[in-house]
Amino acid sequence: MDRSTFLPGIANMERTSSIRRKTIARQHKTEVMIAGEQLRLRLHDGKLIKDRRYHLRTYPNCFVAQELIDWLVSHKEALDRATAVCLMQHLMDHDIVHHVCDKRPEFKDAKLLYRFRKDDGTFPFNTEVKIFMRGQRLYENLVADKNSILQLREEHGVSYQRSFPGYQLIDWLLQNGEVENRRQGVDLSRALQEHGIIQHVGPSKDIKQITGGRRSSLNSLQLHSGGFQTLGQLSSNSVVRCNPKSVLKRHVTCQELLAPGAPFIKKVLTVIGDALGWGIVVRGRAPCYVQAVDPGSPAAAAGVKIRQFVCQVHGRCVLYLDYKTVTRLVMTGPRVVVLEVMEQLE
Repeated sequence: MDRSTFLPGIANMERTSSIRRKTIARQHKTEVMIAGEQLRLRLHDGKLIKDRRYHLRTYPNCFVAQELIDWLVSHKEALDRATAVCLMQHLMDHDIVHHVCDKRPEFKDAKLLYRFRKDDGTFPFNTEVKIFMRGQRLYENLVADKNSILQLREEHGVSYQRSFPGYQLIDWLLQNGEVENRRQGVDLSRALQEHGIIQHVGPSKDIKQITGGRRSSLNSLQLHSGGFQTLGQLSSNSVVRCNPKSVLKRHVTCQELLAPGAPFIKKVLTVIGDALGWGIVVRGRAPCYVQAVDPGSPAAAAGVKIRQFVCQVHGRCVLYLDYKTVTRLVMTGPRVVVLEVMEQLE
């Protein structure tokens, strides 16, 4: 390959990589917004958000940080107060929550007043946010529909909850006056897909108009409900493609990992689950190890890598447990997962 051919190829790869990074970042932001909105609604239902007086001034629709941390821990949304603060700081960093006087950039576990920006009209409504807000409203309407198109369906031997054929979403949008024609329906659906609000689960990766003769074709999509309770799977719903063959170069025993002077180092990683889950696949028996990591997942962002051995989950030793038990511990625990892993020194 000569230089004139090679350089454009590199440029195209860099452009593709840049587009992928932007898409992942955009989808992650959407997931955070979904989680934040679901939390806001639950806090309103629980009366934690209300008008409060402080120093002779009334602050509408706010909450006390300390009370919220109590709530997150008691409802098992976070393992402890430190991880709950970390979760709320994540919402602050994405402009979803702020101090009522905007004097504190950090979320403190104290008797301080904070507010969701959606409750005081200060949320930055750019195009991205408008799409998210519309997607959230559409989701609520779809769930409330007694003949909802969101159903458990199977595609290529895999079951997907709250999924639907693409043509049914277009039909529903038209019937409910959300769009004027099928072209608008396809454009709206593509925008929702690009922003991570709906996700493809079949062989084609694009929203298509499917007409009468092809309606038996299951061009399925899945709509993310988000929320602090909807944790999905240990591997994210985008389905981590996991090679059934072990990624380990050789079998490693627990005794080898714990031996003095062994070429392994310990790391403590905090993984904040998003609307899709955590994005990690573990395999093996005593010890279990990381077999696959979704590149755009919370696990990847936290530093989880293949071939790491899982030693502890939330401070509990799991070194002598198999992968099914470790997976169950993560999936039935809080949204924020604290892992201690061991990886081999390079």
